[in-house]
Amino acid sequence: METVEMTSVSLKRPRSEDGVANADEIKRQKISEKSKTGNNSGQSVETVTEQPEKSLLEDTKNEIILTEEGEEQEDQELEDSDEDGDPESFADMMKHGLTESDVGITKFVSSHKGFSGILKERYSDFVVHEIGKDGRVSHLDDFSVPVDDEVNSEDPSEETFTVLSDEDKKRLEELQLFKNKETSVAIEVIEDSKEKRTIIHQAIKSLFPGLETKTEDRDGKKYIIAYHAAGKKALAKVRTATDPRKHSWPKSRGSYCHFVLYKENKDTMDAINVLSKFLRITAQRLAHLNKCLMNFKLGNFSYKNHPLKLGELQGNHFTVVLRNITGTDDQIEQAMQSLRETGFINYYGMQRFGTTAVPTYQIGRAILQNNWNEVMDLILKPRPGAEKGYLVKCREEWAKTKDPAAALKKLPVKRCVEGQLLRGLSKYGMKNIISAFGIIPRNNRLMYIHSYQSFVWNNMVSQRIEEYGLKAVPGDLILKGGTAVHIGEGDVDNYTIHDVVMPLPGFDVVYPKHKIGEAYKEMLVADNLDINNMRHKIRDYSLSGAYRKIIIRPQNVNWEVVAYDDPRIPLFNTDLDKLQGKPLPVLPTDGKFRALKMAFSLPPSTYATMAIREVLKMDTSIKNQTQLNTTWLR
Repeated sequence: METVEMTSVSLKRPRSEDGVANADEIKRQKISEKSKTGNNSGQSVETVTEQPEKSLLEDTKNEIILTEEGEEQEDQELEDSDEDGDPESFADMMKHGLTESDVGITKFVSSHKGFSGILKERYSDFVVHEIGKDGRVSHLDDFSVPVDDEVNSEDPSEETFTVLSDEDKKRLEELQLFKNKETSVAIEVIEDSKEKRTIIHQAIKSLFPGLETKTEDRDGKKYIIAYHAAGKKALAKVRTATDPRKHSWPKSRGSYCHFVLYKENKDTMDAINVLSKFLRITAQRLAHLNKCLMNFKLGNFSYKNHPLKLGELQGNHFTVVLRNITGTDDQIEQAMQSLRETGFINYYGMQRFGTTAVPTYQIGRAILQNNWNEVMDLILKPRPGAEKGYLVKCREEWAKTKDPAAALKKLPVKRCVEGQLLRGLSKYGMKNIISAFGIIPRNNRLMYIHSYQSFVWNNMVSQRIEEYGLKAVPGDLILKGGTAVHIGEGDVDNYTIHDVVMPLPGFDVVYPKHKIGEAYKEMLVADNLDINNMRHKIRDYSLSGAYRKIIIRPQNVNWEVVAYDDPRIPLFNTDLDKLQGKPLPVLPTDGKFRALKMAFSLPPSTYATMAIREVLKMDTSIKNQTQLNTTWLR
């Protein structure tokens, strides 16, 4: 759970010709994702993400859930089935979770003595800013909207918004956020005229971008009817000359709107899914979302002629607070100097493997083994540990009846992997698990195989460091121009451990020419897999493999130790705090507690939690951190 993220997003301009309504317009909008450090991904808008003020032990309530059918419902309705309870009961359930050693994370590179600290105790303790391809860190520091040289009829003036009463706005907001059961809101036009109706239409569409409007006669009176744009049949019709829906876009603008998205307690893709429900794509319309969406802020708008594309970011900059630390000043100095100079083992972090008693790598292994009954069983069977109550009931129903339709009825939120698989089994039957599994989005399916690759890599790297230490040795692999080559006896002195890479298993990689090369084969044989035949009969599940550096040295590393008395106060200001003019927190010089504030930059696909692990020399798994938090809260 990250606190603040800066991500880049670009949305493409609409076509000028008549076409399908907003539902199809959304499909035409180009949201380009970029790879993110860890398990997050960015878009071509710069983005900042924050969590609400809560510890890891607290549950998120009243959060809007968007289903794939475009329906929403609130977590509040599901409270009776959540894993609510005191911290001790949650920690007890997390005893079934994974620890670092379960996924091959066992070694350290530094020699300092470890110490204790609490990670992510508060939302503002873990902040992520994206680093653009130009090397600049993305920040949310401007809410202004670019001014066009040409007038754009899609962007009405602020004066048009006064036409709606506070009651109207409340009803429309509830409609947009699916907080009421009505499918539309009717607003009577008191002083009927075409001009007045136009102003009301413009005001609704600008303040509530997820809504469409139309005019109706009811009992001799004129009404503006607002209804939700997502998934409605009325929006599927093609516009005609008598029923146009043209979008104007000044020629002086670039084709893409870039912006910064600041988000709290939301995964990047969750944020994009929410935004896609409401977007039209001008900067002014995006800016109005700041008035009606929770946990999001959008700013730093600009129009460009190019989109942002996958992989364009250079990495991420992290600002992290470790609270209630026990290390001495000397221990902390040694730990941070080692992080700066040597770095940390580039393990795949715990989030790669899931948080429940069924690790994602086990499902990936079953896919690679072509054992589809095992895949189905691992995803759907009852499991111990912390889960939503409705998932527990769904699994119980499945175990009792093996009836996918009956189990699916237990899920109020059907877009989860379990719901998608059950829907596939209902459609294709129990004898066609492959097709049923194929209903799950491709990225989610491949996530399981990637998890298995990561599991193998972590274990092999731990063996490599155990066997050969922190130096390059003959038979290791290094990259030359993107090609992996082995280090020979004669040139081993030309390389350091920072040059060495290790392969993720696949059909198009080479393996080290020393003991670890054989260890790869042995591990895969134990898993009933052939390292020389990694092609799967289903093309999607044939992975070529890749190479990954063993050791990563963070850039821009700095740190300080601060004292504090109140565990609830933030220890630094976020971008949003600065924009809102909040003063910096005043900290005592001799407080009851100490915290380590650190900042560092990492390249894509590396895990900040693994850097923090190297500093603390303690298990960063949710299981361990939950137990630490529980002890701390007593």
